[in-house]
Amino acid sequence: MAFFKYSLIRGVLFLAFFLLAYLVLQFSPLTSTLIAALCAFVVSFFLLRKQRDGATAVIARRLAPNADTTQSAQALADADAEDALVDANPDVWVDADRKNGTPRIQPEG
Repeated sequence: MAFFKYSLIRGVLFLAFFLLAYLVLQFSPLTSTLIAALCAFVVSFFLLRKQRDGATAVIARRLAPNADTTQSAQALADADAEDALVDANPDVWVDADRKNGTPRIQPEG
């Protein structure tokens, strides 16, 4: 349902911008189509994030229902290497998962 709703909203946006460009601003049909596509993309990109994420989740569940991760093979290999390093060297502390980039003091013990 989320995919249908997102597609319908984008279609309505495209149609509204097309009619505006073609009938009101009197551009040619090709130019009106390009303007409508660009405007509908920009509006949906900035204002329909929640609906887009819902549609993406529906597609992901349908195409890969048994997927257990969304990480790439390279990210999984990096995580395995990091785990092996920490296991082999208990004095090494890796904190690569922090998002804000501020260092944190290694905990004692």
